[in-house]
Amino acid sequence: MMMRWIAALALCLLLLPPAARAAEDLQAQEGDVELHDFAFQNGEHLALLRMHYLTLGTPLRDAAGHITNAALLLHGTTGVARGFLQPTLADNLFRPGKPLDLAHNFIVIPDGIGVGGSTRPSEGMHQHFPHYGYIDQVEAQHALVAALGIEHLRLVSGISQGGMQTWLWGERFPTAMDALVPIASMPMQISGRNLMWRQAIIHAIRNDPDWQGGDYDPTHHPTAWMQVAAPLFALMVGNIGKLQESGPDRAGTLAYDDKLIEAYQTRDANDYLYDFESSADFDPAAEIGRIRAPMLAINFADDQVNPAQFTVAKDTIAKIHQARFTLLPGGFGHGSIFHAELWGPSLGHFMASLPPHRLESDDTMRAGHHPPG
Repeated sequence: MMMRWIAALALCLLLLPPAARAAEDLQAQEGDVELHDFAFQNGEHLALLRMHYLTLGTPLRDAAGHITNAALLLHGTTGVARGFLQPTLADNLFRPGKPLDLAHNFIVIPDGIGVGGSTRPSEGMHQHFPHYGYIDQVEAQHALVAALGIEHLRLVSGISQGGMQTWLWGERFPTAMDALVPIASMPMQISGRNLMWRQAIIHAIRNDPDWQGGDYDPTHHPTAWMQVAAPLFALMVGNIGKLQESGPDRAGTLAYDDKLIEAYQTRDANDYLYDFESSADFDPAAEIGRIRAPMLAINFADDQVNPAQFTVAKDTIAKIHQARFTLLPGGFGHGSIFHAELWGPSLGHFMASLPPHRLESDDTMRAGHHPPG
């Protein structure tokens, strides 16, 4: 009987998606922090903002009881915390001997405002939900970390959107961490092609015949916009060669296009729209000088979202004390963010070069941030 039970359990685990199997293996813990009367940068308020998160590993404490091994990881646009549990990330970041080995690191990964288990427009407010930006995301992340009793972070790092938010963490909370590692981002306003493809998706949602100003029936939600968003997202974040492999001829390409659109059927238009529009306030250039923590910025040579011919990241890093820039070959376009076998070693070397964890006396986790300016 016991053997049959074990066999059945093993089969169930095999049938789970890879990220779910990784979560089981890594013993991820999930929870919520409730932020009351949360104030957004545009003056709007939300009576209760629920920030969902997951943690990996065990917090280590010094003699005074301070957590000394916390790392904050931030997901990309349309992503969620559990995305870090897919094997190409988890196996190359959290396993023994890897850069964020769970024997030594306590990992905190939030769902951003509007996605995953955090409070979302689709939960009833629709277009009446406060219009948030990246600064609001960072403020909410900061409040979540403080609520978990973490007074100082060993690392703040993020991929894509999370990479951009990492720059903002360095500016708004300059003494809150030992290190910053933004991955696949540029410290500049979203503009040019990066803005144009985002606007195309935004217009596709707002012009969908079933949009109804965002107050659509959830049982008959808009889907026409997906025919634009799904392939456009793949075109921007994918590697040209990998895309050709997915559709090597006309029939194969059309089938792959249909598959991409089909995968979007569970996405909510309001949540997706808010996520894309939230990048409008990202403009870190003026406050770059506030960054104090050692930084490693990682980009990819084949990333079409952050083209290598744009040297803004490299040029900006040159102006920051204790900062370095690494351009890696990539291989999956912007999607290289999900392949930590490519960038994990650089992260590991950087973390190994840092001095022992420090807890500054003017710790921003307890004292609050110093507003830019």
